[in-house]
Amino acid sequence: MKRILVAIAMLVGFAATAQACPDFNQWGESYRATGQQLFQERRFNVVAGGSNYIWNCPNVRPGTDRGAGYFTTAPDFTFDLSGMGGYQLVISVVSRCDAALLVNTASANWYYDDDDNGNLDPRIVLTRPANGYLDVWVGTYDGEYCDAILSLETFRR
Repeated sequence: MKRILVAIAMLVGFAATAQACPDFNQWGESYRATGQQLFQERRFNVVAGGSNYIWNCPNVRPGTDRGAGYFTTAPDFTFDLSGMGGYQLVISVVSRCDAALLVNTASANWYYDDDDNGNLDPRIVLTRPANGYLDVWVGTYDGEYCDAILSLETFRR
């Protein structure tokens, strides 16, 4: 009987692990910035990667690229943005691997990219970014981990 209970507990644990997905209700390393402050590029060191395969996550449905990607559950970064009117926001990554980028905006929209920054690195351009919280995950295409730099920069529209 004890072995059966242990086996059931293990199956429940594995099922819970399999259901882990990027969750915008959790917080990443937090920063505040205005559109004007981001007019000068800001860079953030991060380890790209994660164990959650994005397309196994029913709560994440980006309206952009559809490539593979592995991400952590909590965002790497949570930005509290203000004064974004009149700006477009460029979010990009430079990495030592095949990085991927996942973003959830203040408007609750998901964005994903794999290679738009060139050299197997991602880039997302938000043409009308909303004020509020922006959650950013820096993952990888293949589930590996590597050093990366996340960059945020605004441009006038």
